[in-house]
Amino acid sequence: MTPSLRTLLHRLAAAMAIFAFYIVPARADSAADGRLAALNALLAEQWEYTLKDSPEFATIIGDDRYNDRWSDASPAHVAQQQRDAESFLKRFQALDTAGLPEQDRLNRDLMVRQLQDNLQGFALRTYEMPLDQFAGMHLELAQLVSTMPFDSTRHYEDYLRRLHALPQVLEQVTELARLGEKDGLMPPKYLLEKVAVQARAIAAPAGVDNVFGRPAAHFPDAVPPADRKRLRDAIVQAVDGEVRPAYVRLAQFVAADYAPKGRAEPGLWALPDGAARYRYAIHTQTTTDRDPEEIHQLGLAEVRRIEAEMGAIAVRLGYKDLADMRARLKTDPKVHAASREQIVGLYRKYIAQMQPKLPELFGLLPKTAVVVEPVQTYREKDAAAAEYSQGTPDGSRPGKVFVNTGDFAKRSVITIEDTAYHEAIPGHHMQISIAQTLPGLPPFRQQAGYTAYVEGWALYAERLGKDIGFYREPLNDYGRLSGELLRADRLVLDTGVHYKHWSREQMVQFFRAHSSEDEPDLQAETDRYIAMPGQALAYKLGQLEILGLRERARSALGDRFDIKAFHDEILNGGALPLDVLDARVGAWVDAQKAGAPAAAGGS
Repeated sequence: MTPSLRTLLHRLAAAMAIFAFYIVPARADSAADGRLAALNALLAEQWEYTLKDSPEFATIIGDDRYNDRWSDASPAHVAQQQRDAESFLKRFQALDTAGLPEQDRLNRDLMVRQLQDNLQGFALRTYEMPLDQFAGMHLELAQLVSTMPFDSTRHYEDYLRRLHALPQVLEQVTELARLGEKDGLMPPKYLLEKVAVQARAIAAPAGVDNVFGRPAAHFPDAVPPADRKRLRDAIVQAVDGEVRPAYVRLAQFVAADYAPKGRAEPGLWALPDGAARYRYAIHTQTTTDRDPEEIHQLGLAEVRRIEAEMGAIAVRLGYKDLADMRARLKTDPKVHAASREQIVGLYRKYIAQMQPKLPELFGLLPKTAVVVEPVQTYREKDAAAAEYSQGTPDGSRPGKVFVNTGDFAKRSVITIEDTAYHEAIPGHHMQISIAQTLPGLPPFRQQAGYTAYVEGWALYAERLGKDIGFYREPLNDYGRLSGELLRADRLVLDTGVHYKHWSREQMVQFFRAHSSEDEPDLQAETDRYIAMPGQALAYKLGQLEILGLRERARSALGDRFDIKAFHDEILNGGALPLDVLDARVGAWVDAQKAGAPAAAGGS
């Protein structure tokens, strides 16, 4: 077959496939209509179940119907959740999706995949380790206060009911922890000791000075004056008489009973079925089944590549080499924060300068505002340098970037620019706020949180600042590469501790040798990887996938490649597993080559 004929046949096949992919018959048969209605009804039922069963999640996305309650964390309810997941899975698998539009088939397949992953987590009893220093239940309850609405008497009364119920939640968490102890599923001892310190710190302030009491410090005008004293007195009484004592009891349990029995080794391999647990973590966090050794070697290669680029900047700036630049910057006061306020101000500056540049890179733009706030003081010692908390789809609560201003004099300011783009725009805030309002997608996809996609996009967004002409200061470009190096280090460190049996000291030694991280962040990051296996792998693997897709699209389309159209195609399907994203972009490239219109909305 001649190349020209082969090319012609390929283009014809692609065009036919694209026609079948995008064109929906004007009149579907009644049987297909019925099956589609059944699928959508089951998706709606499962979504409503999710919101009712996870009221904190409902609060986060702006649904206030369940703001008067917490999730039931009792072992009995966990068993019920497993039975419910099994039932939903059977019902979704029983649906016949043949002949339905591609996007509806994908909805069903993604839900099946999600339920199967959840059931594997139940089988591994991952719920029996509910406490860690980075994202434990004791922290999540306190952090939720900043996302709850307090704009009516009803919302305050809902909150008061939550306060009364909080001690029971901590008792349930304690019960789950005891089950884990019985089954040999224990976090590292030294991390549990940090949990006890955190719980005591949350319990210490009294009344409205406590994180749970702060909503009563000031009332909005919408709350009638006649209600304010009653609500304030009731909240303060609940905080001092119920919530704080519950946190004290949790701290005592962890310090005296639980932490002393924590595991000695930091790696997941030390637990029962440790290898299977780590592969499950890789699967759920990265949406791939890549081999840990392969990931480790990829990380080492990325570290070498990025350090070579950083070394070139070091020489250009007059340093002897990269090691010399790292050593001298650690003691250079010009690159360290002078105050807490400076850190917050720089984040706001870089977000503001990116805002008017977005139309050069995107057709889709975020509609929800984003603000920058300091991280809560009780989390400063263990929190990351910055983190994003999503707003509500209707924009009534903005997205928030929480930045760690603790120990400010030891925090470098040259990494703030890339982190601002990562956490806000065009990173997390942009991607999540767009996904939340995408038309044509069921809610579970609008709110999807596949870590490799979400974090991969945010890391990719850091490089977009370079593409658009930012990082004008060489030190800030060095800071950007330092941020990318951190994510490459994570591939090495996460697999090192959980797969290769590295000690914490080995992790710290590698980290110090191959990063420019400030010491407080380096220590907190090391503990984060130990506490959250697999999560740190998602950033680099997701970024490399998106970069690879962009280069494939650019190579295939040549002069027809449009960066705005490419970005919109990545964003307008919501967060997706990486293999699904790969197939989606491949279909889009074929459509562009054949001259077909791009998919609309979430299709």
